[in-house]
Amino acid sequence: MPNPPETPTKMFTASRLTRGNLFFPTRIEVGPERVLRIKPRFFGSSEESIPIFKVASVQIAVGFFWSNIRIDSSGGSNPILSHGHSKRDAIQIRDMIEHYQQNGLKK
Repeated sequence: MPNPPETPTKMFTASRLTRGNLFFPTRIEVGPERVLRIKPRFFGSSEESIPIFKVASVQIAVGFFWSNIRIDSSGGSNPILSHGHSKRDAIQIRDMIEHYQQNGLKK
């Protein structure tokens, strides 16, 4: 029996040159099912996720070098916050979330 196709997820890593990201940079993973924020620690990591269909908004604040991202949930949970991403990555995160939401509504 053939393996199911891989889910097209993409990982975005914050710059090590930003506050709090020197040794363990924050990563955001966007896939067709969820948005996941992974903050590695010396021992383990902490993760926050929001299902794609529950993402209410994506806000991008572009600075001189880096962008801050805020992903709000329609379920009332805490937003996913991340800083230190490039403007290109921030826009791609927003576009991927919108793409997965639109494709989910068509099914």
